[in-house]
Amino acid sequence: MIIKNLAVRIQDKVILSGLDLEIPAGKTVALMGPNGSGKSTLANVLMGHPAYHVEKGTIQWKRKNIVALEPWQRARMGFFLSFQYPYEIPGVNFYEFLLASFKSIHGQERTGIEAFDKRLSKALKDLKLPVRFLSRDLNSGFSGGEKKKAEILQLKILQPSLAILDETDSGLDIDALRLIAKNIREMKSPKIGFLIITHYQRLLNYIKPDIVHVMINGKIVKTGGPALVKKLEKEGYSWLSVFPAKAGNQKEKK
Repeated sequence: MIIKNLAVRIQDKVILSGLDLEIPAGKTVALMGPNGSGKSTLANVLMGHPAYHVEKGTIQWKRKNIVALEPWQRARMGFFLSFQYPYEIPGVNFYEFLLASFKSIHGQERTGIEAFDKRLSKALKDLKLPVRFLSRDLNSGFSGGEKKKAEILQLKILQPSLAILDETDSGLDIDALRLIAKNIREMKSPKIGFLIITHYQRLLNYIKPDIVHVMINGKIVKTGGPALVKKLEKEGYSWLSVFPAKAGNQKEKK
């Protein structure tokens, strides 16, 4: 995915302004920045959330500008968003939701359903979730850790081409964090690109990013490797405020 000169507003407020970003296939890209910098806005825009208006710029996927596409079209193209705050949906059975999502993206053929069953059985085991977990309503009454595991379960079942993980580490204890990070790490392949949005180093200790970007005021102001994450953890973001908005091409040594 290649994002060029993206400007986005919600109602009368401009959130993203001239954003340039690339998420290469097979790479893990980390996006960090202070609260209100536009990270979650970007995640929603990439999935086509209707509340956000793209004023200019392009989002290119396989050489096609997808700005005008609906969320369901993007999902069928292989996009996946793990929510920062997963919604509770009473009355929607989790198993039926997973199966319907899988069929919508991968088709109705019997061989596909067999693949679904195999993926589901393995994913439950990998995430240390009991089978009875599937009989519950979607996220209804789930703990914070259960909601995040349910998101990763969906990721493992759908196996997208682009996975956008918005603060997947928030609200997790250390054991759950390690388990979820292990499952994400094991999914890495040349066929999938990851955009991992986080505030903290702890998740990136377990999932080593190939590229780290820092977003402030809707623009990328710094790009680097793992060394940049450590510097941010130690010094915060205030030292970046001296950079002008056009400093997106400055590199931090790996």
